Amino acid sequence: MRLFALPATLIVVAVLVYLLVTLLRGARGAAPPGETAPRWEVDTVMQDGWTLVVVRKVARGRRGPVELTKQTVRAIPDDDPNWDERYREAVAEARSRVSTLELESG
Repeated sequence: MRLFALPATLIVVAVLVYLLVTLLRGARGAAPPGETAPRWEVDTVMQDGWTLVVVRKVARGRRGPVELTKQTVRAIPDDDPNWDERYREAVAEARSRVSTLELESG
C-alpha cells in the first residue's frame, strides 16, 4: 500500500497545481467585474440636419458604456427625398462592417 501512496499523492498535487495555474490564467485575461470586453455595434446619430450611420467600438464599464472609437459609414441629409432607402442601405453596410471588424478583432 505504501508503494502506491506516494505516486497517488504526487498525482493529486500535480492536478491541484494544474487547476490553480489554469484558474490564475483565466482570471488574468478576464475583464474585471462589472466590465465587459469591447464590441462593435451599429448606431445612428442625428445632428445639424444630418443622419449619421456609424459603427462604434464600445466597452461596458462600471459607470456605463465607454466609446473607444467610431467610424462614420454614411451621412444622409434629413431632407433627402430617398432618405428611407439610403438609411436602410447604410444600416446594412454598417452591419456588414461590424461583422468584418468583429472577425478581424477576434
